[in-house]
Amino acid sequence: MFSHRTDWKLTPNRFTQVQRELQVAGREVLDLTISNPTRAELHYDAEAILHALVNPAAMDYDPQPKGLRSAREAVAGYYRKQHDDIDPESIVLTTSTSEGYSYVFRLLCNAGDEILVPKPSYPLFEFLADLQDVKLAPYPLLYDHGWQIDFPSLYKAVNHRTRAVVVVHPNNPTGSYVADEERSALNKFCREYNLALIVDEVFLDYAHDGAPRSTFATGQDVLTFTLSGVSKISALPQMKLAWIVTSGPGEQASAALGRLEIIADTYLSMNAPIQLAAPVLLEQRHSIQALLLDRVLANLSELDRGLAKHKTCRRLNVEGGWYVVLRVPVTQSDEDLAIEILRKLSVLVHPGHFYDFPSDGYLIVSLITAPQNFRQGTALVLELLNS
Repeated sequence: MFSHRTDWKLTPNRFTQVQRELQVAGREVLDLTISNPTRAELHYDAEAILHALVNPAAMDYDPQPKGLRSAREAVAGYYRKQHDDIDPESIVLTTSTSEGYSYVFRLLCNAGDEILVPKPSYPLFEFLADLQDVKLAPYPLLYDHGWQIDFPSLYKAVNHRTRAVVVVHPNNPTGSYVADEERSALNKFCREYNLALIVDEVFLDYAHDGAPRSTFATGQDVLTFTLSGVSKISALPQMKLAWIVTSGPGEQASAALGRLEIIADTYLSMNAPIQLAAPVLLEQRHSIQALLLDRVLANLSELDRGLAKHKTCRRLNVEGGWYVVLRVPVTQSDEDLAIEILRKLSVLVHPGHFYDFPSDGYLIVSLITAPQNFRQGTALVLELLNS
């Protein structure tokens, strides 16, 4: 009765089962994996945000496939202030970056075609690929005093069914940006094999050293689809406003945009109130990003103080984003360790295998956790790991 593309294992894994058990038992858990900024005890300008949603123009239905021009101009304004000039006509609005990935996968791939994706990375790609009848081929990120793309493995992974390379800039959860020399090498690789670049930049603005990183959205060397949205830029995941910026050689980019417009026109998923509120929602980034970066850096400093007392654990270098990777002794599988921490300490951390780390010995924690919870939770975890 059901399609093969939805033939997923729906039973909860052991880690999820333990979480449910503790919830049923009424045990309070310190969550060090929080990804929802609206639950991170941050101050939002609620009056401005809510007022922006009350617009009489929302009573008019104006179905523009790429999204309302005013909203696309607001997105272009974000790039102009933060990065560089972007033509609003190169922007297609979506409700989420997940929808953006789906549009681009559908644009580029026939059933059974392949997309190269980084490993480790966020575990969303498998579901998106399944739903679009696309296959994934991983290429590794290697760690040596920082993360780098393993280009020899990238070249080994490409074949006649490969259509694109996914890059996450900065990566989630490693927090590593694509270096300038890697960008040049990626463009060369894509030109050589006639591939597109799909670049996820949702955490682009969260560089820990405060130095702006350049976007891929202005790249002209190869056909490039840059994805982002207010979920991370303005820490407003509930507002469901994201986009695809198409760039690259003129004829290719124009042809891609024409087809993307038809895909978007088929669904018309964007709603009027959010699009009309886009300028205000994007404006919120100026205040909320500063709060989030302060939180991230404070928690990172707190973690470093704790690690200085316990020599068996260390953290890997991180350049941006909201997460940090801990390297821990390999005494059991990461899942078993995360379950032990949850049962013994009532502290929630993510095991590395959730993000396709190549071996055991990795835990991931969120740096936007409320400071008091982060301090208490990491202290308990480090004490256990070093005992």
